[in-house]
Amino acid sequence: MEPTPTPAGQPDDAPQAYVGLDAGQAERRARSRGWTTVRSLPPGSVITLEYLEGRMNFEVDGGLVVRCWTG
Repeated sequence: MEPTPTPAGQPDDAPQAYVGLDAGQAERRARSRGWTTVRSLPPGSVITLEYLEGRMNFEVDGGLVVRCWTG
């Protein structure tokens, strides 16, 4: 099975690498790697599910990234 390709408007970056980082450090790293939109959310936030290329999402609890996903 072939790996899932990275969409053209999205940096080639592993979201799981951000888990455990300080929220500010994670945001700076994401922006430096080319993510155009970085969104930090508290646990249990209600959000829309539309996919936005180039967006990195962080679930932040106690100042640390506990979950990370793209779109």
